[in-house]
Amino acid sequence: MSGYGAPPVVPTQFQIVNTGKIDQDWQRKFTIIWASVLAFSVVISLPLLVRALRRGTALKGLLGISEVWDRNPQYRGIKPSTSLRRDGQSQPRTIEAALNRVVSPLWWRIPGLSLNVGQVLLVVAYLVVVLICITTDATLIKNANRAGYIALAQLPIVFLFAAKNSVLSLLLGPGNGYEKLNFIHKWSGRSIFIASLLHGALWIRDHLEIQEAILGEVKETTGVAAFGILCVLVLTSILPVRRYFYQAFYIIHFLAYVSFFITLCYHTPYATPWIFPPLAFYGLDILLRMIRLRIKDAVLVPVNSQMTLIHVPDCTDGWTAGQFIRLRVFLSGRVFESHPLSIFTAPPEISCVTSLPQGVNLGARVMGDWTKAINAYAAQTVEELRKIDETEACPENEKEKGAQTFTMEATTSKRTAALPEVPVQVMIDGPYGGCSVDLGRYETVLLFAGGSGATFTLGLLDDIVGRCVKRSREGGEVTKRIEFAWCVRSFGAIDWFAPALMDIATLAASSDLSLHISVYVTCLCNPEAIPPIPNCDVTIVRPSIYKVLLDIVTPPEALDMERASSSSESEAIMVTPRAPAIHDAKHKRPSTATTQQSSSVATVDSEAFEPSVRNRLPWVGTGGGLAVCASGPENLTREAANALARLQLSKAAGDVGIVGLHTEVFAL
Repeated sequence: MSGYGAPPVVPTQFQIVNTGKIDQDWQRKFTIIWASVLAFSVVISLPLLVRALRRGTALKGLLGISEVWDRNPQYRGIKPSTSLRRDGQSQPRTIEAALNRVVSPLWWRIPGLSLNVGQVLLVVAYLVVVLICITTDATLIKNANRAGYIALAQLPIVFLFAAKNSVLSLLLGPGNGYEKLNFIHKWSGRSIFIASLLHGALWIRDHLEIQEAILGEVKETTGVAAFGILCVLVLTSILPVRRYFYQAFYIIHFLAYVSFFITLCYHTPYATPWIFPPLAFYGLDILLRMIRLRIKDAVLVPVNSQMTLIHVPDCTDGWTAGQFIRLRVFLSGRVFESHPLSIFTAPPEISCVTSLPQGVNLGARVMGDWTKAINAYAAQTVEELRKIDETEACPENEKEKGAQTFTMEATTSKRTAALPEVPVQVMIDGPYGGCSVDLGRYETVLLFAGGSGATFTLGLLDDIVGRCVKRSREGGEVTKRIEFAWCVRSFGAIDWFAPALMDIATLAASSDLSLHISVYVTCLCNPEAIPPIPNCDVTIVRPSIYKVLLDIVTPPEALDMERASSSSESEAIMVTPRAPAIHDAKHKRPSTATTQQSSSVATVDSEAFEPSVRNRLPWVGTGGGLAVCASGPENLTREAANALARLQLSKAAGDVGIVGLHTEVFAL
């Protein structure tokens, strides 16, 4: 053959391009890009993970809630608190404070999107990368397969960020559970739909151009079927369907993605390598969920028609403050429903709450059918038990029976009536989530909640007060003052968590930790239902979170003139007037006072209201750090994030040191 010379070379314009190989190369390039970004995110999250490992909270709950079988645990007394002295910021904290100020614009939340600026930029960058991978080195008019290949390459992302139990949440550190990462799952799913739509539209165009049947062959028929299932997935995942028909959405979602995988494998043999990773992610999720499931005895406590407390005793460890569990209550017709509820107390070894059962304590606000059914069942059972007691009661012990009332009187002097308890069985799945901010690293802490969102902030309050007082700051906590703000619709809502707040406030009052509680009521209803919580003010107004923040971080002398001009107006709206703050010489903090009922109640516009938190908490100087945690409706958490971002960008607050932000809103 060598005698005939070199073989002829086919001209470039006549060479057949192996588009399949090129498309698969772009699949790998896309995978390398998103995996590299994910690895970078894990690296920058290492400090958060390392701090959690040192505190011993990073792996808590990995195997679920743990039970105690010892009915007589050894008593652990409260240690004497140690005084704190700050000698200035260390170099790492100074660098961290500068970085906080640089990235603070990314905290701004955009109305209507439920995403902050940082998340929006991440989504836009993701979509741009997808678009580049689809269009680069591809003539889409002639090659409709590139979009299909890139759609396949996104399947691992969809399942990785949808799994409730994943290694990713562990590596990113506390506070980065599936509910925080779920927005990537949503947008990657939408990206798959767009890429599949482009792939299918161009493929149909080619068939129409060469006059071939769109249906008939297995490849075309299964492709149309897979796209139809994908359309069902997308249409049933829109917000109104998730919000009002969640159970239907969940069932359709599960059945549809199984059908989608099956038809996809029949459609193309190239789908198989991209289906195994999602199955692995989902398999790990199911395995860990089975390990973490617990079936426990619990009691329901109907505080009123709007709130049901759920106590699960004998659970002493396996969660951290701010985490939530998915709860399934075994009631008739509600066995297959599970809903997320935040644990509003810290683990017993840290918790300051003594008036509630030891274990997992949950609060279910009546919002939908499930919570309404639980509250109705508990109230109905209590009524039936009371009728039985009245029927079986003997005349000679009527007086004794009468003392065991099933209602709770709302008085300002005392609450001696015991709340009823209705036994049920529940299934616990979790815990999940948590707070990404270690409150012990910040001298000033603001916890702001709206409505039932207080279950999140109350758990954080219980944790940080327990660590500073009960555990005597053994973890090096530097927290000196805490403002706990709670917005509710009526005065009666304060009773939901009044016993827990009383326990926490009472313990904090005996230490060098300054705690002030502000309750903001937006409706003038039943003002006499105010429990005696130490160091608590109740005001009929919806305050500006930015004003509260500015009031906390501004030195007292800087706002004296402004406060003097508005003092008369502020006093007119206070429901619970307090005695002037008397500073304790030993602890150098204002002495606590019990709230008292006032007969004069007035309302004021939120813009005219000036908070007076600075008069209730001692000034500790600047540079010690500020942590803000907000929980509740989306508009409240958005306002809190925007307020802190605005505070960081403005010069009004001066140097507050390191800044931490965590917002918690559970939206479908």
